[in-house]
Amino acid sequence: MYIWLLYAYAGISLIALVAYGADKWRAKRNRRRTPESVLLGLGFFGGSVGALLGMSLFRHKTRHCYFWAVNLLGLIWQAGVLLWLWKGGVRLF
Repeated sequence: MYIWLLYAYAGISLIALVAYGADKWRAKRNRRRTPESVLLGLGFFGGSVGALLGMSLFRHKTRHCYFWAVNLLGLIWQAGVLLWLWKGGVRLF
């Protein structure tokens, strides 16, 4: 019933992963960068899995504690929403 929520999380995560990779690519070439607020927003508002994967895979923004904190907080609340729906008897699939 709420499968769209899983698709939304997956879609935003994919966008976050691509954004982290693109920003790393631009950083290496001295090009115009993606604002940190955009990267943090993508991670917090649905794309935490992709953001954390992008940080690890591309070794990008890993030294900034606030990136870890925001993305982990996003992961916690996103998992919490799914758990709350599942425990409430809502079928996700």
